[in-house]
Amino acid sequence: MDHLRLLKQCRLCPRQCGIDRTKTKGFCGEGDSLRIARWGRHYWEEPCISGKEGSGTVFFCGCSLKCVFCQNYEISQQNTGYEISVQELADIFLSLQQKGANNINLVNPTHFVPQILCALDIVKDNLTIPVVYNCGGYERAETIRLLEGYVDIFLPDLKYFDSELSLKYSKAKDYFDNAITAIKEMVKIAGKPEFDDRGILQKGVIIRHLVLPGSRKDSIQLMDIIGETFSKDKILISLMSQFTPTKNCNNIKELSRRTTTFEYNSVIKAVEKYGFEGYIQQKSSADDVYIPQFFNDKKVTFFHND
Repeated sequence: MDHLRLLKQCRLCPRQCGIDRTKTKGFCGEGDSLRIARWGRHYWEEPCISGKEGSGTVFFCGCSLKCVFCQNYEISQQNTGYEISVQELADIFLSLQQKGANNINLVNPTHFVPQILCALDIVKDNLTIPVVYNCGGYERAETIRLLEGYVDIFLPDLKYFDSELSLKYSKAKDYFDNAITAIKEMVKIAGKPEFDDRGILQKGVIIRHLVLPGSRKDSIQLMDIIGETFSKDKILISLMSQFTPTKNCNNIKELSRRTTTFEYNSVIKAVEKYGFEGYIQQKSSADDVYIPQFFNDKKVTFFHND
């Protein structure tokens, strides 16, 4: 399959712009040039992803969501980053493997799926570590199906159930319907979670959810939906407390503070009711010190990529 032809009338994400990205940019803010802002071993993912050796992470530029609280807004909404070729991306994958990374972690990859598939085709005979698709959850099931045989682990967010919240905070009223449909497809492709003898995930799905201040009832409703949709052996859940107000939250009163312990603990109880295994984040993680540094120059990032 000629993966790059998908950019000619782009419908990779639920926005389905239909734009020819070889000539102009889509809603995601990206054309057909492959752009990243950082790569290297990353140690702040879930323990079964990062381990002691780190996750081989590539941060892609642009985004199909416009989340007002995005910690990576520099690259998702402000054009920070630099161009690389498909061959350079393939070389990065192999370099990360050589450095001892536990996996290849594709952060915010949706709008660059065609180029990523081309890069994975180049390295398919030499890449032996799992590939992680680390996304915001706003996906088309049709795009997820393209990843079968390429991606081993899916790490999607499930941000909201309420369409008014998803519209207000991410400009995506149809967020939930697309996200839950895509996650069901991810579970079909990846199967039940499997770990190696070090406890590092080799395949499976981890659903992430960030508890937002003022939205605990929506979070609890999401946990109920997950519990009713997936059996406890099919997925893992990662419940995050790391919400940190960014400058884009200044005009939104309820997002001008951090998530309270009461809000977070009430969502933990909702998860525990269904017996899901996974990860509960420490409240101390709500700090902008955990936001990585991003770069506009590949020569600079080369010296910071580990």
